[in-house]
Amino acid sequence: MDADKAEQASRWTLEPAGPRRRLVNEFQRDFPLSPRPFGDIAERLEWGEAMVLNELKDLTETGVVSRVGPVIRPNTVGASALAAMAVPPSRLANVAGLVSRRPEVNHNYEREHRFNLWFVVAASDAAALDRAVRRVEDDSGLPVMVLPMLDDYYIDLGFDLDGGDKPRPAACPGSTLEIDDADRMLLRAVQDGLPLVARPYAAVGSTTGMTEDEVRGRLRTLIDDGVIKRFGVIVRHHECGYRHNAMVVWDVPDDAVDAAGRHLAGMDAVRLCYRRPRRMPDWPYNLFCMIHGRDRGAVTDEVERVSAAAGLADRPRDVLFSVRRFKQRGARYDLGPALPRAAGDAA
Repeated sequence: MDADKAEQASRWTLEPAGPRRRLVNEFQRDFPLSPRPFGDIAERLEWGEAMVLNELKDLTETGVVSRVGPVIRPNTVGASALAAMAVPPSRLANVAGLVSRRPEVNHNYEREHRFNLWFVVAASDAAALDRAVRRVEDDSGLPVMVLPMLDDYYIDLGFDLDGGDKPRPAACPGSTLEIDDADRMLLRAVQDGLPLVARPYAAVGSTTGMTEDEVRGRLRTLIDDGVIKRFGVIVRHHECGYRHNAMVVWDVPDDAVDAAGRHLAGMDAVRLCYRRPRRMPDWPYNLFCMIHGRDRGAVTDEVERVSAAAGLADRPRDVLFSVRRFKQRGARYDLGPALPRAAGDAA
């Protein structure tokens, strides 16, 4: 994002409550699956449908909104993993560039630690993920530590801009749905976001060969089954004022990690919480959580509070604050040949 757009996003986060702020705040999940979802939103906001669409286009352009669409639950339609590298500081920018250029990488951050480059890899399957990691190692000449998710205690990067409570964690239903070719084609069409037109599901149908009702019905099934874990306005936390984040990691006995993870997951400060494998001797930690805040001191205070509340104050711990964001976008899975972007307005 260029400096002008970043400044626009920063100013936006200071606006008082109003329809524009409500548009982002109230529709980060449970987005309407009706034929004219933006019209339904407009009725709730007492706006016009065209105004809702124009505001979302503007918020996307300025970077506050990443997209309007699905968050696909990890490891339901492909394979994903967190990865880390210990990069000599003099090479960090160059190696980060190599990593960010990989199409399988969706998040790439510098963090305060010996392992200073952290990124997320998403691919069609475990073999494709492994190939992507090996390519990073070959290109950089450095080893990559791969940390797949073992248990998901809470994953939801929605942000209430007015400081309300986060949604309560629910048990992951797991995917009982057999994903067929039509589902994969639909996910491929919407993973970068719905087209911002009056009838987006009809527009998606025009690129997939489905009817509007079939698009809506399949999306509903994918949401209910847990393949899509959240569907709505996807915001970028940094542009919304949450400019400081820390990845907190603990070494917890294996027979106690689930209880600790569930405890952390219930706390409002915790946005992500999951178990990943240790990689001895360099990485002894198996419990991870993410805490975001508007200033570093507040995040540090929350780290101490949640550690004590979850009974982890005496466990070995590390706190890795983010330093630089090299890349951030939604996970993009290779679900088959690219489809034309739905752009027409089926009014």
